[in-house]
Amino acid sequence: MHALRAGSPFRRRNRNGHRPTAQADTASVGVSTPQADEQRIPPQAIPNSTTRHEPVIASLAHLTEMLSTYMDSKEIDKVREAYRFADQAHLGQFRSSGAPYITHPIAVTEICAGWKLDSNALMAALLHDVIEDQNVSKAELAEKFNPDVANLVDGLTKLEKLNFATKAEQQAESFRKMLLAMAKDVRVILIKLADRLHNMRTLDAVGGEKRRRVANETLEIYAPIAHRLGLNALVRELQDLCFEASHPNRYNVLKKAVLAARGNRREVLTRIAENITSAMPANGIEAEISGREKSLFSIYNKMREQKKSFSEVLDIYGFRIIVHTLQECYLTLGTIHQLYRPVPGKFKDYIAIPKINGYQSLHTTLVGPYGTPIEFQIRTRDMDHIAEKGVASHWMYKEDDISLNDLQKQTHRWLQSLLDIQSQTGDSGEFLEHVKVDLFPDAVYVLTPKGKIVSLPRGATPIDFAYGIHTDIGNQAVAAKINGEFVPLKTEIKSGDTIEIITSPASEPNVQWLNHVRTGKARSEIRHFLKTVKYEDSIHFGEKMLRQALQELNIPLPDADNAEWEKLARSSGASSREEILADIGLGRRLAAVVARRFAVENAMLATSAAVIDEVSIAHAGMIFIQGNEGQAVQLSGCCSPIPGDSLVALIRPGHGLVVHTDDCPTAARLRSREPDRWVQVYWDEETASHLPVRMEIVIRNEKGVLGRIAAQISAADSNILTMSMNEDAQNLAVVHLTIQVHDRKHLARVFRMVRHVSQVQKVARLKVRPNQDPVL
Repeated sequence: MHALRAGSPFRRRNRNGHRPTAQADTASVGVSTPQADEQRIPPQAIPNSTTRHEPVIASLAHLTEMLSTYMDSKEIDKVREAYRFADQAHLGQFRSSGAPYITHPIAVTEICAGWKLDSNALMAALLHDVIEDQNVSKAELAEKFNPDVANLVDGLTKLEKLNFATKAEQQAESFRKMLLAMAKDVRVILIKLADRLHNMRTLDAVGGEKRRRVANETLEIYAPIAHRLGLNALVRELQDLCFEASHPNRYNVLKKAVLAARGNRREVLTRIAENITSAMPANGIEAEISGREKSLFSIYNKMREQKKSFSEVLDIYGFRIIVHTLQECYLTLGTIHQLYRPVPGKFKDYIAIPKINGYQSLHTTLVGPYGTPIEFQIRTRDMDHIAEKGVASHWMYKEDDISLNDLQKQTHRWLQSLLDIQSQTGDSGEFLEHVKVDLFPDAVYVLTPKGKIVSLPRGATPIDFAYGIHTDIGNQAVAAKINGEFVPLKTEIKSGDTIEIITSPASEPNVQWLNHVRTGKARSEIRHFLKTVKYEDSIHFGEKMLRQALQELNIPLPDADNAEWEKLARSSGASSREEILADIGLGRRLAAVVARRFAVENAMLATSAAVIDEVSIAHAGMIFIQGNEGQAVQLSGCCSPIPGDSLVALIRPGHGLVVHTDDCPTAARLRSREPDRWVQVYWDEETASHLPVRMEIVIRNEKGVLGRIAAQISAADSNILTMSMNEDAQNLAVVHLTIQVHDRKHLARVFRMVRHVSQVQKVARLKVRPNQDPVL
C-alpha cells in the first residue's frame, strides 16, 4: 500500500529537471475528460488536515484483490508499475473534494477491473490523465510501457491545447476524437465510461451550475453510448446520478416515496416470490429469483411522459428469474402464466430477436395479488451477464458463445459505421449530429427478402434500410417493396416488415431524402454524395457558362494549364481553376464578370475589372441550359419548365440557378422582391428528355376512367410519375398527375390523346402545386 498525503515532499521532475507545480482548477471544461467533476486545486487550498479531517490515503489494496481473481502476478505487476508512474505524475494535485487526485484513476481502474478488462486497459485507466495534465508525451508512454497503452491514453486525451473558434466546436471535436478512437478499440470508451461514472459519483464536490451541465452532458451522450454497448447496469446508475444532480429535490422526494411504497408492498412481493419459488421445482426448473425495482430516473420519466402521479405508476417493481438453459426460459414463462394472468400486449421475446445492443430476455407483465401489475424478466445466466455488462462481457468470457459472438458482431458493425460516417463528414459538429442519431437504439426489426433480420432505429424508412445493406444500394434506390407491395421510399417501416429495394444505375440520392432518414450512416452518405456530385456538376456547368460568356467577347476559353487561370485565381481569392468554375456554376461568381477579367488580362487594360457592374454584365451573355446539369441547375417544382417554355432564372449563391418559366406566378412574386438576382436563360439546341410536368384533368367519375386515361398517356409515349384524385360535386373528379415529356410539343400530344377519353371534361397544365405552397 502506498500512502499519499497532502503535504508529501516528493514530486516527479519534468523533462527540464524541474518539479511540476500543483495544477490549479482548470476553468475550461473539455469533453474527453470532464474537469467539471474532477477539478484540480493546489495543495495550499486544501484545508489543514490536522484540524479539519484525517489525511486521505490512496491504496491499491482493493484493486489488487480484484485483479488476483482473473490476472496472473506478472500482469498485476505491470498495473502496479503504471500506478507508480501515475502517482508521481499527479503528486501535489488534488480533487475539489480535497482527496489526492490519484484516488480518481484508481477508482476508474477498479470499475474497469469489475468488467475484467486486460492489463493494458487497466494501465491506461491509471494513466488516462497524464498526457493532458503533466505534459507526458505519447512517445514517452509507449517507451515506458507499450504502444497499446499509449494509444489508449491518447484516445482518452481531450483536445484542450488546440485552438477552436467556439466551445461547441471544441466539444464536438473532442467527441469525434474519442469516438473514432473507440471505433478502433472499444476499450477506449469503456475506460471513458468508467471515468465518467466515478466523476458522477463524486459530482457533489462541484458547484450547482457545473453539476447540472455535466449531468446533462452525461445524459445526452455518455448514457446513450453505454446503452448502445449494452452496459445496462451502468446506464441505470448514470441516469439516476444525472437525475439526482439535475433535480435534487425531485430525486429526494421520489426516493422517499419509493421507499415507503416498498414497505407497503413487501407482503405482496414476498407472497409472489414464494409462489413462484414453490412452482418451479414441480416443473423441473432450477431457478434463481430476485426482486428488482425500477430506477428512480425510469419512474420519473414515466410520470413525466404519461403525466401520472407516483400513486398511478403501479409497475415499479418486478422480478428477474435466472435459469440454466434456453429451453427453461420458455418453460418458466409457461409456469408463471399459469400462476398469474398475463397483461395482453405486454409480452416481448428479446431472446428470439435480441435488442440492437445485444440484450436478450423474455419480458412479461402479470396481474399479481390485489391487481398490481408485476413485470418479469426471464433469462439464462449468460444472458444476464451480457445484459448487465454488454460488450464488456468480451473480456469476462473466453469460451465461444453464440449470443456473445452476435453481440460482438453488432458492436463491430456500429463501430465500423462510425468510421464510415467520419470518412464522409469533414465537420465535427455534423459528425456528432450523425452519431447522436444512432445513440438511441429504440429499434424495429425487419427482414431482407432472404429472411435475414436487420435492426434499425424506430422511424426508419426503406432509405435507411438500403444504406444499411450497402452504400451503392442506397445511392441507386428508386423504389421499395414492403411485404410485396410498392411503397414510397419515405414510408416508415414497422417490425416484421419484409423489405426489398429496387435500384437503377441512373438513380441518385435526392436532397429531400434527408427529411426521411433516421440513421447516421444514411444521412452522412446522402450528404456526401450531394456535396460531391453538386461540386462536379457545378464545375461542368460553370465551364459551359464561362465559355458562352467568352464567346460574346470573342475570346476562346483558356486551356486548363494556361497561366491565366493561376493569375485569375490569385486575384479573385480562389485556390484553383476548378474552384472558379464551381463558383460560377453555383452562382457565387458571374460568368460575364470572369469573362471580362480574362478580357482585361488579354488587352492589358489598366482599369480594374472589379469595378464593373456585375448585374449589368450578367445580362450581357446568353445562358443556355439543357435541363440535365444536375445540382448546378435546378428546374423549379412550382412551374416545372420544359423545352419550349420561355425561361428566367434566380441566382442563388451556393445553389446555382433555379429556373422558372417566364410566366410562373412564384417567379413573378420573387422577382418583385429581388430583381437584381434574376437573369434570362434559354434552352439549348440539345435538351434533356423525360422532364416532369404537372397536369390537371377534370373527369366524370365513372368506372375504369383512370385506366383509360393512363392508357392514352402511355400511347403518347409518356410516363406517369404520380397521380392523385379529389372528388368534386355532380359526380365529377379532379385528377392531378405528374408525367414525363420531352418538350411542349410532346405535352400537347399527350393532351390530345387524353381528350379522346369521353369522360374527360378539361385538361390543363399546372403551374403551382395543388394543395401546397409553391416550392423553389
